[in-house]
Amino acid sequence: MERPRHKTTRDLKLGNRMRLLRTLYFDGPLTRRDLAPATGLSTASISNVTSELLADGLLREAGKLESEGGRPQVLLEVDPGHAHVVGVDVGETHVQVELMDLRLGVRAGARYAVAPGRHDPDTVIEYIVSGVRSVLDESDGTQVLGVGVGMPGIVEYGPDGVIHAKTFGWDEVPLGRLLMERLEPLPVHVDNGAMTMGQAELWFGAGRGADNAVIALIGSGVGSCIVTGGGLYRGSASSAGEWGHTTMEVRGRLCRCGCRGCLESYVGAEGMIERYRERGGPALPDDEEAALECLLEDGSEAARSVLAETVEYLGAGLADLLNLFNPELIVIGGWAGLRLSQRWMDDIAAAAGSYALSQPFQRARIVPGRLGADAVAKGGATLVIEHFLGGGRRAV
Repeated sequence: MERPRHKTTRDLKLGNRMRLLRTLYFDGPLTRRDLAPATGLSTASISNVTSELLADGLLREAGKLESEGGRPQVLLEVDPGHAHVVGVDVGETHVQVELMDLRLGVRAGARYAVAPGRHDPDTVIEYIVSGVRSVLDESDGTQVLGVGVGMPGIVEYGPDGVIHAKTFGWDEVPLGRLLMERLEPLPVHVDNGAMTMGQAELWFGAGRGADNAVIALIGSGVGSCIVTGGGLYRGSASSAGEWGHTTMEVRGRLCRCGCRGCLESYVGAEGMIERYRERGGPALPDDEEAALECLLEDGSEAARSVLAETVEYLGAGLADLLNLFNPELIVIGGWAGLRLSQRWMDDIAAAAGSYALSQPFQRARIVPGRLGADAVAKGGATLVIEHFLGGGRRAV
């Protein structure tokens, strides 16, 4: 049995540096005096580490805090412009690539439409690589820390980023490794898109401060990110959160996964559009996002019946989450989820209340996401930032 390695002075210094950096990233700006109780480090260690981080350009002064009878205290924060990160959203209809600063401020972007049935690995990888190279041209020489990718399907969390995406026809595709071969020396991190969106909403969006929450992603398909004790829950094989494939109707509609009656086939954009067409609704554009927008604006009987049914199914699906996980918060995100919640948030919540047990429903809030339609790409960037901050998984 291998003996545990003793920590060296260098290990301790690096640990102090990461602890202080994470604290300032999530809780800053703070004064040096604030950092002592927040980190548990000594005054001398804080002085040494902050001096090093300021000299390295990772921190910057963010003003002063007046104190009674003494010198004003200097506020410190992580400099968002110190480095850039790249976030990628691989969706059913597009590949979105964004260059961001350390606070997820977007500096440049590239977007590629993906036609139905054109999600073969070579095509998706080419779009990602082209997008990354395009946005890197806008980095102005600033250090780029890496690339984070949010993908549909089950992602085996690890260095190879192995994807199982039935809707794409992918089985055991090592996307992370294939991208690293093309983008070397940039590190690449891959995760499920609902997980990346969930982490972004926890760090900077509607989920900030929640310990037990569910972030729901509704786009062409449906997924979720389950948060318990402030951390992301992945399950034993990284497939937790496949909410879209919970059964809403036995022997119901055929889902893209091959099963019947899945929530996704009633609430996802593709399922909504299919039901609208089956009921004789007016012709819609071929582009899925444009088609859903037309459906939402259409006053026909076909549109009204599909939307009323969708709101009820979505409410019932949220009720399942409330009954199973008892979260304090449910966040509705994804490009289709944001459109639905903007128009029918009260109706969705009322439908959830009619299907959920009263106690968990009354104690939870159901809110729309705050980070917009590119929240998956922003979440991809958080994978890189998380590694930069020392790998500590934390919701704030």
